[in-house]
Amino acid sequence: MNKKFFTVLLSAAVCTGALAQVTPYGWRGPEHNGYYPDKGLLNEWPEAGPELVFETSDAGKGYSSPLVVGDRVYLTGMNEEENEEVLNCYNLKGEKQYTVSYGHPWKQSYPETRTTPAIVDGKAYVVSGMGEVVCIDISDGKILWQVDAGEKYARQTGMWGTSECPLVYDDKVIYTPCGQQTTMVALNRNTGEEIWKTRPIGEASGYVSPIMIEYKGKRQIVGSTNQTVIGVNPDNGEIEWTFDDWGPRHTGEQNGRGQNIAPNSALYKDGKIFFCHGYNINGFQLQLADDLKSVECVWRTETLDTHHGGYVLVNGKIYGSNWVNNNDGNWCCIDWETGETNYEEKWTGGAGKGSIIAADDKLFIYDERRGFVGLVNPTPEKFDVVSKFRIAQGSGPYWAHMHIDNGILYLRHGEYFAAYKIK
Repeated sequence: MNKKFFTVLLSAAVCTGALAQVTPYGWRGPEHNGYYPDKGLLNEWPEAGPELVFETSDAGKGYSSPLVVGDRVYLTGMNEEENEEVLNCYNLKGEKQYTVSYGHPWKQSYPETRTTPAIVDGKAYVVSGMGEVVCIDISDGKILWQVDAGEKYARQTGMWGTSECPLVYDDKVIYTPCGQQTTMVALNRNTGEEIWKTRPIGEASGYVSPIMIEYKGKRQIVGSTNQTVIGVNPDNGEIEWTFDDWGPRHTGEQNGRGQNIAPNSALYKDGKIFFCHGYNINGFQLQLADDLKSVECVWRTETLDTHHGGYVLVNGKIYGSNWVNNNDGNWCCIDWETGETNYEEKWTGGAGKGSIIAADDKLFIYDERRGFVGLVNPTPEKFDVVSKFRIAQGSGPYWAHMHIDNGILYLRHGEYFAAYKIK
């Protein structure tokens, strides 16, 4: 196995959008862009870390994120035998209310659960590592419908299977099986029946969740295969544009087309789309045409090539970590309008690259190598870590992205799941 690929995995998808019709509870916050609406959060933490609200080690292995809806917390994982994916429901004290099996994990490299639920109207939607799309009643964990969409649409994946969180909007659930039959499909969120499917591009899937955007009064789904970014009409499934101009660093001997893995979903604002990969495949900003039928590359960056930790837009700057190698990376700030690098710095003290979210004009970062959790001041002048503490419990890489709700920071490390008071 090429070691450069070995730890790529889960963006598990960043669903970025700002439409009322899009999933109100899902991956990386209510607008699916990594930014949470909480205010009045602590400006610094005690040396040992924020106050622990609860901790438990019964979540099952996984890289997915917790999700809070009302007075319940939902988190996917694996059962004890590690042959089924499960949805766990907890109360706000960390006490498990129920566990329901819903599908099968990926059978090859890194089988741990990826999908963070999308929850709307009392129903949770999940996608298993094998491409099963499932609807669950969150009141009691009853499965309402289940479609083996991976099998039905002859999905084609890379070596890490399906790593996608659902995009739910209107009456549709979106899934990206790719392959020779189709690229993206829309299923009825009440029945699981097919509403539309796109034409096939003939490529394998990435590890990306599609996002919903709105521009000039029109909506569009932005998703990606392992090679090509696409814009899809949400009403009929027409692929309205594609982009695969990854630049000279991507076409070179080190980073040929066969090595593109698409681990992150896009950021979107005002007709502009930012997207990037790890492995020195660059990041870029696209400008949508007014009719949403084409895109033009505005700028490229060789600084921010996030592995799979996501990125956030705060006060006109994009923050995230880049890829130096599979075990290391720097933390970066680049300008949204120009792509200019403001800083690229290491997190000292044994930490490295990782995932990032934001709230209350603060950055929250999670080192994937040793489990450091950091509170960062989002200044473009320097990488300013105000406070940090370390998660020692749990197993495996620290790949799960964090979640914030009502002043509580939720995080997981494999089977370990904890909540901290940050307000």
